Amino acid sequence: MEVVIVTGVSKGIGLELSKQLQALGKKVIGIARTGNHDATNFVTADLANTNLLEDILSSIIDENSEEATSFTLINNAGIVDPIGLVGNLHVAEVERSIAVNLTAPIVLSNTFIDKLRDVNKVKRILNISSGAGRNPYEGWGAYCTTKAGLDHFSRVVAMEQVKEKYPVEIVSIAPGIIDTGMQETIRSSDEESFPLLDQFVTYKEQGMLSSAKETAEKLMAVLERDDFKTIGPIADVRNL
Repeated sequence: MEVVIVTGVSKGIGLELSKQLQALGKKVIGIARTGNHDATNFVTADLANTNLLEDILSSIIDENSEEATSFTLINNAGIVDPIGLVGNLHVAEVERSIAVNLTAPIVLSNTFIDKLRDVNKVKRILNISSGAGRNPYEGWGAYCTTKAGLDHFSRVVAMEQVKEKYPVEIVSIAPGIIDTGMQETIRSSDEESFPLLDQFVTYKEQGMLSSAKETAEKLMAVLERDDFKTIGPIADVRNL
């Protein structure tokens, strides 16, 4: 059985991915803090508590090692807060942003690679990045930085894994602009904190946002590709 571990599985892209993965007969194990998890095998965890993640993922892999024909880790969880110009940010919010958006994927990927180092099966990591990691946006200092870090981390992993006997394939992919709770958070900010507010309001008003379901379908198509490892390590779903 193909085993897929998805973070941030309680809503948005993560929830849609879990439904679509299960519909294909894959075993989905979700990690999230809250939400409706009926569609998955679920582990309750706050990804900001990064010291717990190594044990959580190690247990998941151990419990599924015999039946798994492949392992996939999807680092999907992310937060856009704090929204604000540098000089007005709260330290605790910056720390949480770095923990959830960057430290957690690094810790989980490190554990995934370590635990499966000698396993000769298909092993893939899909990091859900953002165009914000490739272009600067005023008011998103923390978010842009963490997503840029996730991209560059993925580049390093790809470089290192080429030398491994049983390499892990990795892609960091920007999913486009999606109509999720994150967009609601963005639109509820003020123009002083986020000068591009009007632009993001227009995206919603003019129907320019993709649905979480549509985006998950595109990501699924990427995951199912035989040439997955040749896509990245950096990609944009809108270009595939």
